[in-house]
Amino acid sequence: MSDEAVPGDGDFGSALLGQDLTLTAADVAERAGLSVRQARRLWRTLGFPERGDERAYGEEDVAAMSVLADVIDDDLFDFDLVLNVVRGAGLSMARLADWEVGALLQRVEDAYSAQAGDSGTPAEATAWVFEKYGDRFDQVLLYAWRRHVAAAVARIESMRAIDADPHTTNLTVGFADIVSFTALSNELSREKIGDLVEVFEARCGDVIQANAGRLIKSLGDAVLFVNNDALGAFATAEGIIKVVGRDKRMPDVRVGLATGSVVMRLGDVFGPPVNLAARLTAVARRNRVIVDHDTAERLPKDQIETRPLPPRPMRGFGVMEPLTARRV
Repeated sequence: MSDEAVPGDGDFGSALLGQDLTLTAADVAERAGLSVRQARRLWRTLGFPERGDERAYGEEDVAAMSVLADVIDDDLFDFDLVLNVVRGAGLSMARLADWEVGALLQRVEDAYSAQAGDSGTPAEATAWVFEKYGDRFDQVLLYAWRRHVAAAVARIESMRAIDADPHTTNLTVGFADIVSFTALSNELSREKIGDLVEVFEARCGDVIQANAGRLIKSLGDAVLFVNNDALGAFATAEGIIKVVGRDKRMPDVRVGLATGSVVMRLGDVFGPPVNLAARLTAVARRNRVIVDHDTAERLPKDQIETRPLPPRPMRGFGVMEPLTARRV
């Protein structure tokens, strides 16, 4: 159990969370109809450190745990499945919170200073903006979540029409990374590196969505995406090179595409095409697209020209012959 101070302590936590923190973990578990072990397990899985016997919880914690307890009691989901879903929510919300605070905190502090007439602390500024705009943030988050659920169900239905197992399907996987990112990190300030990564992710995301692809995850200097067909993936790769690599203010990029069967789990994709797409970027030239043979076979010859490169060893795949791809 952790005794370190964490966000949520004291008056700031009460103000930000909109509740008085007067309950212990045992209190929350009893009122929610869970064992203390279950409540603590759910809490950890959401990504929060345990607080021992401290009075670090409030009525909203009881309400949230009660909802999960009701779902388990209804036998719709068992405890392990609830943990699985909760883990995804915790990971996603933690990253979203870090993203929002990093993007908004300076602006929030400036606005609070102008309103209050003094500098104030980041905690005071954050509590102020949540009191003023918290309900609107909640509305946007719920809207985005429902829209994404609808899109995810549509994808599952589409895959189920093709394959009995909707979690395994054939896709073209793309991996795009910034060339010499480590060297850039040593040359640029932390602020400029942050700006570069933000612009890179935003531009890649726009291109991926415009070409009916899906951004699976961003890794700072790289993005992983999928398309249902090879031509769509090539158009995505081509677009990323255009808006990033061809912009003189941005670094060069490399893109690898691989096609095959992947497993879709927890918002991520797994399988040989994922690893191969990443490996292909290592042998791609700057601002070029490199593909495997399965992808090349699916690209229309009257639109895309592919040319084999010399065979070379690729970790985990043996000796392979990659191909360059360009529009005719």
